[in-house]
Amino acid sequence: MLIALALGILLCATYTTQIIDFLAKPIGGIHALKAIDVTESVGVFMRVALLGGFAVALPYLAFEVWLFAAPGLHARPRRLGLLGIPLAGIFFVGGMAFAYLLLLPTALPFLLSFMGIQTIPRPSSYINFVTGLLFWIGVSFEFPLIIYVLTLMGIVKPPFLVHNWRIAVIVIAILAAAITPTVDPVNMTLVMAPMILLYFLSIGMSHLALIGRKRTVTEAS
Repeated sequence: MLIALALGILLCATYTTQIIDFLAKPIGGIHALKAIDVTESVGVFMRVALLGGFAVALPYLAFEVWLFAAPGLHARPRRLGLLGIPLAGIFFVGGMAFAYLLLLPTALPFLLSFMGIQTIPRPSSYINFVTGLLFWIGVSFEFPLIIYVLTLMGIVKPPFLVHNWRIAVIVIAILAAAITPTVDPVNMTLVMAPMILLYFLSIGMSHLALIGRKRTVTEAS
C-alpha cells in the first residue's frame, strides 16, 4: 500500500505544475495566481502532489482492502464489493467534473468581482478553495451508493426515502447553501438540482438493493 501511495505521489509530483494550471483554468491558468509568501508556491506544490498521489492510489488501496476482506464474505457481497470500487470512482469523478465544468465557471466571476473589489487569487487560498469544493461535491455524488449499502444492511428501506422526500429537499437546500461558494440563487440551483436527482436515483438504488437482499435471504434459507 505504501509503495502504491509513494508511486502515486511521485507520478503527480512530475505533473503538479500541469495539474495546478488545469485547476486554475477557470481564472486564466497558473499565471493568474500571485504568491505573497516566499514558501507559498512550494507549499501548494506539495499539497497538490500529496492529494493527487492519494487520489491516484486510492482505487488500488480500496482493492487491497477488498482482497483482505473478500475471504470472509459470501459470494454476492464479494462481487458487490469488487463492483463498488469502480462505481464509487465513477460517481466521485462525475461530481468533481460537475463542480469543475459548471459550478466553478459560474461562481468564480461572482466571487472575484464581488462589491467591485478587485481580487488577486493567491495559490494557497485558490487551490484550497478549488480542491475543497471538488472534494465535497464528489462526496455528495456518492449518496446513491451509500443508500444502496445501507439498504443491503437493512438500515434504510425505500418507503422511508419516498415518504420523506420533502424533508430531503429541505436538507439538500441547507447543504447546498453550505457547499455553494456564493450566495446567489443561480449557483445554489446548480448544486441543488443534481443533488435532488441523486436523491431520487438513490430511491431506485434502494429498491434494487432490497430485491437483492430478499434474494440473498431466500437463497440462504
